[in-house]
Amino acid sequence: MTGTRRWAGVSFLSPSLLLVAVVLYAPFLWTVYLSFTDYDGLRSPTFVGFDNYIRFLEDPALATSVRNTLMWAVGITVLPVAFGLLIAVLSYGLKGGTFYRLPFLLPYALSGAGLAVIWGFILQSGGAANDILGTDISLLQEAPWNTLSLIVAMTWQQAGVNALLFLVGLQSIPKEVAEAAKLDGAGSWGMFRKITWPLLAPLTTVVVGLSLVASLKTFDIVWISTQGGPGRSSETLAVTMYRDAFVAAEFGYGAAVAFSLTIVTGLVSFIYMRRQVRAVS
Repeated sequence: MTGTRRWAGVSFLSPSLLLVAVVLYAPFLWTVYLSFTDYDGLRSPTFVGFDNYIRFLEDPALATSVRNTLMWAVGITVLPVAFGLLIAVLSYGLKGGTFYRLPFLLPYALSGAGLAVIWGFILQSGGAANDILGTDISLLQEAPWNTLSLIVAMTWQQAGVNALLFLVGLQSIPKEVAEAAKLDGAGSWGMFRKITWPLLAPLTTVVVGLSLVASLKTFDIVWISTQGGPGRSSETLAVTMYRDAFVAAEFGYGAAVAFSLTIVTGLVSFIYMRRQVRAVS
């Protein structure tokens, strides 16, 4: 009977496992193979060993891509998380708090392309941002302002959903703990520092981890706003991969960049989660 149940379970799981293998693992393995070849999409792939990886490390644009990717990693793991936490804490328990949070949540419904179009109009030379600031800075044409401006745009989109996640965490905090702290004379800042923030630590780990992974894969808003320019000054690793693979039709080299980005993202995520788990335990 046990063997029958085991085989029944395998039969139910097999279609899902096969779908995952076809949709996720097969393309990944094909990309890894292509990263060791010279392939333009027309001729058969030619094995070249580690030439693509050596070329990638010697690429003059690599330093710029890495620098911008690091700026995105820091910016997106700090600004949207901090603003989301601030919105959640200030609106929690407030009468009509849902309506106060709604304007911050609506931008999350926009696609990356829509976000890029809206903020491209705002940040362009002579656009709304320059009118408000009373300046004539080419925010999308000068580094590092182009990258910093797009980080602000992404913060505008992501802060609301982070606030929603933190709100779930705030609602899970036992009311008895908060009431006991108030009876002991804890003020608002003391409540946040000694009660709210420590109890939100597990959720904060998840929010920061998701933001970190998303920042390392930043592509759509950069490509549509600046296409990595001018002069590749706003390019990230994901944009470098797309430019080399699909614009220059160097699929082998683009696959090497993609695999390198996958390794970096996986290592950063693993190190971050491992440190957080150790800190909690």
